[in-house]
Amino acid sequence: QVQLVESGGGLVQAGGSLRLSCAASGQLFSMMGWYRQTPGKQRELVAAITRIGTSNYADSVKGRFTISRDNAKNTVTLQMNGLKAEDTGVYYCKAVDYIRRLDYWGQGTQVTVSS
Repeated sequence: QVQLVESGGGLVQAGGSLRLSCAASGQLFSMMGWYRQTPGKQRELVAAITRIGTSNYADSVKGRFTISRDNAKNTVTLQMNGLKAEDTGVYYCKAVDYIRRLDYWGQGTQVTVSS
């Protein structure tokens, strides 16, 4: 059974840093990533990384956020630096199994950046 367990959210002042982690169980995934949702808006991609380490980022976080994964531990981490108020939201870990065409989501972790 697949489980995604997130940790690391919290409250931080603008300009500060937070580190989000997601631990997956059950299998190694083709892609893992982080999405963000704010009230009234659709969930949007923040950053994603493939099993071989190819990553992509939303334009709004390029140069500030870094995604990485450890396949041995089956974890994905999002290092967030230079946080802005507009980064506030619930961050969800997502894991994708391209072969079975299945997506899995974590429970979400709140990130609040005060200005």
